[in-house]
Amino acid sequence: MTRLTDSPDRYGLISRAFHWSMAALFATQFASAAAHWALPRENALRDTLWTYHVDLGVTLLLLVLLRGVWGLLNLSKRPTESGPMGYAAKAGHAGLYALMMIVPAIKVIGAAGGTRGFSYLGIQIFQARDVAIAWTKTISEWHGTLGWILAALVIGHIAAAVIWHHFIKRDEVLGRMA
Repeated sequence: MTRLTDSPDRYGLISRAFHWSMAALFATQFASAAAHWALPRENALRDTLWTYHVDLGVTLLLLVLLRGVWGLLNLSKRPTESGPMGYAAKAGHAGLYALMMIVPAIKVIGAAGGTRGFSYLGIQIFQARDVAIAWTKTISEWHGTLGWILAALVIGHIAAAVIWHHFIKRDEVLGRMA
């Protein structure tokens, strides 16, 4: 029987659903950013992917917050790793969570003070301003750089799971989240 909550041996169904749905959304989000950066303007793929970038970003922010609450509720039940690698895993996960919250949050703050306005799933959240608030524009400019740092951490997370845990240690960590 599949458990909804986490246990010391395995992540529960809810944790795994958060993890893999967010992994798929982040892959799409990074693809949209890469296409926006690398492809020429007036490119159909670039335009299609970029159309969903804001809605995906806000959805991911909401999922990160929900996943964070769920993780805290299950913290004492979750699988753990001790020693130096355990500390490295905790630090890596802390960095991932911090950036998963900061990257979209600073863009939302920028939009709140910007001249374009801001909507989520077609619902107007912030009206456009006549004049942008300077500090919100400044903070918003970090969105792209921090987003690529987040992408690098995600790649490191995947590499640690596959190379370290699956091929080197052969410790079934991937199975706990599968």
